[in-house]
Amino acid sequence: MRGFRRSDGLFEVEARLIDRKPYDFTHANAERTVPANEPIHDMGVRLVFDEAMVVQDVQTFTDVAPYTICPEGGRALQSIKGLRIASGWSKEVRSRLDGARSCTHLMELLIPLATTAIQSTSILRHSQPEPLDASGRPRRIDSCYAYSAEREVVLRRWPQFYQPTSPEA
Repeated sequence: MRGFRRSDGLFEVEARLIDRKPYDFTHANAERTVPANEPIHDMGVRLVFDEAMVVQDVQTFTDVAPYTICPEGGRALQSIKGLRIASGWSKEVRSRLDGARSCTHLMELLIPLATTAIQSTSILRHSQPEPLDASGRPRRIDSCYAYSAEREVVLRRWPQFYQPTSPEA
């Protein structure tokens, strides 16, 4: 995965999946046998989004797939245009694309691609104040393992919100 700011001010992120097997592989009902170490899949997704994290464009590519029909599974990803990359992204992506509606591999790439998008725009947030919840607590606390209220990162950055784990008896 990779992400960057484009010269037009929009952001672009890309995820690519390449899988191989160390032996000749014939998928059930496959149209071909894939020689050892050759890709079974080589496909990906590109998202273009703005500073508000709203998806402006979606592009998919399928260079290699087990079936000739597989590239058509990327068309359904157009349904995420206009969707904001934010809390609830994974659930919304799955509700629009899960199952036979799209290519499972391309749909699954969208989930971690949101993290890449957020990291790609981190420079925009460095000069902004820390987002707080209604009680004044930074929203980042308990958002991931490192930002757990009981971890050292919170102790160093927001000591007033640090909650050490109680020792077990």
